[in-house]
Amino acid sequence: MASALTVLLLGCWLARHSGVWGGREYHKPTIWVSPSRVVALGGSVTIRCEGQYPGMEFVLRKPGHPNLQVQSVRDGTVAEFPIPRLSREDGGSYTCEYHSITDQSRWSYLSDPVEIIVGDPSLPRPSISLSPTGVTVPGADVTIRCQGQHQDVRFFLHKAGDLNPQQHMDPAGVGAEFLIPTVGQQHGGNYSCSYRPWSEPFVSSYVSSSVELVVAGETDLTQPGAAPAPTHPGSTGPGRSESTAPPGLTSPIITGASAAAAAVLLLLLLLMAFVCFRRTQARKGSSPRPSSPLGVLKAPAQQDPVYASVDNGKEPQTLEPDPDADGLTYAELDGQALQAKRGGLAPAPEPAQPSVYAAINVSRGAPQ
Repeated sequence: MASALTVLLLGCWLARHSGVWGGREYHKPTIWVSPSRVVALGGSVTIRCEGQYPGMEFVLRKPGHPNLQVQSVRDGTVAEFPIPRLSREDGGSYTCEYHSITDQSRWSYLSDPVEIIVGDPSLPRPSISLSPTGVTVPGADVTIRCQGQHQDVRFFLHKAGDLNPQQHMDPAGVGAEFLIPTVGQQHGGNYSCSYRPWSEPFVSSYVSSSVELVVAGETDLTQPGAAPAPTHPGSTGPGRSESTAPPGLTSPIITGASAAAAAVLLLLLLLMAFVCFRRTQARKGSSPRPSSPLGVLKAPAQQDPVYASVDNGKEPQTLEPDPDADGLTYAELDGQALQAKRGGLAPAPEPAQPSVYAAINVSRGAPQ
């Protein structure tokens, strides 16, 4: 009899925790707060609850508040519960759950809790200090002091980058000391603190200014003259990410780029050689007549005789070149032809008129 009762009780316990008892058959939803779970007094915030199936009705719960917020979502899986103007009473812990719209006996499990903290600007900010100051040797003990102006408060220590407070303390006075024993590299960073009245655990002061805990072996880039953190080959410096290319692809990429550059350079060299060759052929195909040093046109090359006789009505006479002429060209002028060209009648031909020669130095361009 006792064993049967034990089995019955165990079965009831398993059924209740497995979801059979009470219709708990859906997985618990996910709950979160945006834009932040710490919101200034009078600000706006939205609580979102997400299930796994459409056609559900979501219920938002807050301990101590019998009035539930209900929202039906037929097409999607996320319900939104906005709080447009946050008051001190809106701070607290929230959970949500959902059930089928068509069958309200089928419920999900309750979500994890999420907190909304109301920041009250009327509460003075606390002050914070670090002891010892400066660079801390690994393994040493560090004390962070947070000082407020009110008693009966709970102090919270915050570290930059962490969403949740590191530690909290309920002091008897207006200040609290947070001890960090055996400091290591993981403890380095910026710290600040805040406090909450015992009577209003979800109302908080604004955080204090921050202090930096520097552990020996780290590089404090905020100090003047501090050297940047050393970088290994391939890194881009502190605060920057390395190349996203896998290490095995680096060498083939460099080799391919080098081969492409060499091919382009070879094509350019071949093109230049071809252009030079065409220009050389063009120069050989055309033989321009050389100009004289003084720009005076020389006699054509086919005129071998140095002297040319110019006489209207007479045949040209070829004279033998004078070896002492020094490249001079003589022209025989006919006086009668010149007189006729001026407009007068040519006189009767006279016998054996002497010819007049003008010596022209072609190479020098001046009469002799």
